[in-house]
Amino acid sequence: MNRAGLMGTLTLTILGPALLLGADPEPRKLEGHRGSVLSVAFSPDGRLLASASRDKTIRLWEPRTGNLERTLTEHTADVYGVVFSPKGDLLASGSADKSVRLWDPQTGRVIRTLEGHTDIVRSVNFSPDQKTLVSGGVDKTVRLWDVQTGKAKAVLEGHTARVMIVVFSPDGTTLASASSDKTARLWDVRTGKAKVVLEGHVGGLECIAFSPDGGLVATSSQDSTVRLWDAETGKVLHTLKGHEGEIDSVAFSPDGKTVASGCKDKSIKLWDPQTGALRKTLTGSGTRLESLAFSPDGATLASGSGGPESLVWLWPMGK
Repeated sequence: MNRAGLMGTLTLTILGPALLLGADPEPRKLEGHRGSVLSVAFSPDGRLLASASRDKTIRLWEPRTGNLERTLTEHTADVYGVVFSPKGDLLASGSADKSVRLWDPQTGRVIRTLEGHTDIVRSVNFSPDQKTLVSGGVDKTVRLWDVQTGKAKAVLEGHTARVMIVVFSPDGTTLASASSDKTARLWDVRTGKAKVVLEGHVGGLECIAFSPDGGLVATSSQDSTVRLWDAETGKVLHTLKGHEGEIDSVAFSPDGKTVASGCKDKSIKLWDPQTGALRKTLTGSGTRLESLAFSPDGATLASGSGGPESLVWLWPMGK
């Protein structure tokens, strides 16, 4: 992602699903951030949207009304990653202050600060059983933490450049990491050993995501492509081309029938993961896309972006 500092107030925008049904409502902007929105995440029940920013804050929004519920301000540097726990009772964040923090999203209180990374923490994620938290950072490591105690469980090494994002497979047995070293690694959570190394991108990787059934892995890269891989064999199934610039985010819809990608070219593209065909290009934000997240019901695609504005759109996903 482009890490240049930004001036001015950045906003989140919500646009109603009616847009694709013929209406043309005015965008509803959630204003407050004063730096690029690097990560967005919905709570499991869809009632909260978290956004993490270069302004050192995390903001919790009520996506239905657009109201700001709470602003979390304990980090002392850019916040790169934010995610809700599977039960929704915890929020985790990773920051340029080299820490991982666990929060109570209802009160905004910091429950625990996890320290061990020696550089920026780019990404955090919970295991499906909520017992383990994973973090990845510029120090080239992937770290596993005990959620209950905050103690370090393991440090996974092998990447030769910064780790951009880390995610668990839906069954929790595999961990995926994407790196600026142009590779992604699939790790055995039990042993900590790399099972598969995904190679083929000609630019650093920016994002990685599992399909809901765990059978596919999507990666996005600085080489302007998204690749879809067989999660078991590591074989490339499709290379998705059409963006013109660094693709900072990629996400599967909850039903697994759509892959969304967000790019520095100021567009979001929706793809068919089975065929690799482009279904639709969403434009209108006028700014580069930094992050994407689907709501749990698949009816909303949230995007955080940099530049003069940062937008969240609500699109119907063909339900």
